Amino acid sequence: MLAWLYASKGQGTEPFGPLGAEPPQQSIGINDASASQQIDAIVRKTTGWRGERLGQLRALIRSADAGVIEEVKWKKPSRPEGVPVWSHDGIVCVGEVLKNAVRLTFPKGAQLKDPKGSFNTRLDSKTVRAIDFHEGDAINASALKALIVQGARLNRS
Repeated sequence: MLAWLYASKGQGTEPFGPLGAEPPQQSIGINDASASQQIDAIVRKTTGWRGERLGQLRALIRSADAGVIEEVKWKKPSRPEGVPVWSHDGIVCVGEVLKNAVRLTFPKGAQLKDPKGSFNTRLDSKTVRAIDFHEGDAINASALKALIVQGARLNRS
């Protein structure tokens, strides 16, 4: 099967692939819903505490930055629903449901000040930082909101 690759916004509009070829048509379904509706579906589909936690984190992210945009990226056969992404002039954070945790990954996390020590994984990366939330973990809402605001501010600089 031919995989289609497209340039990101601002990097051109021509597909990488056979000259003049049309992109594959997406099937009707979750792909036709808005990103927010798709994330609603991901939260609903995620059973137990992980779905509840993803919903809580989403609400905190949205309340931290009124200009945040919800997106769904990286749809693939192993994860057809895709991955929730929150952006403001670039990706601020990505939400992933793991087997034993819900992870928020900050692509520019190494550049963010984290005085409360919220980041607990990907600490060896030169760019990325992440927070794994396990069942029963408390969410430090003010620290998370501060990271979201910083991430959005960093994207605008």
